[in-house]
Amino acid sequence: MPTSRAPGSESPAQSGVGERVVETSSEAETRSLGRSVGEGLHPGAVVALIGDLGAGKTIFAKGVAEGLGCSDEASSPTFALVHVYEGSVRVYHIDFYRLSGPDEVESLGFRDYLDGRGVLVVEWADRAPDSLPPDRLEVRFQRTGDESRRITVRPLRGR
Repeated sequence: MPTSRAPGSESPAQSGVGERVVETSSEAETRSLGRSVGEGLHPGAVVALIGDLGAGKTIFAKGVAEGLGCSDEASSPTFALVHVYEGSVRVYHIDFYRLSGPDEVESLGFRDYLDGRGVLVVEWADRAPDSLPPDRLEVRFQRTGDESRRITVRPLRGR
């Protein structure tokens, strides 16, 4: 079970609390945390995932999609760049890994995904942070072992 170093059992998206740091010890726990966060998201939400290769971003995104009722298994959009999943809320899963900066993000039609009709989950969000809206949920992944992660979930409000 993921362990949290911050009080409260709700996800930051649900409770509106500040930063929360969670330690997970398996992919299943990372996915479960993503599911919990996903359950608290609403159309128009943007989730920025930041972390090294293999840090757990896609596993977390799978959980977010599950939490939003998507029946299709989410997968890494590294080569497709964008995947769309239908659930109780549409999920746009985008990967900035192969993009060289804001111009390529714009050519992807990124602004179209900020339509407020779905939840936007962006892997490698740190590759083009200025392309993201200032109000978003930032999730940072740090490997602490083969399977363990320190995941920091922080709502950002304007700049």
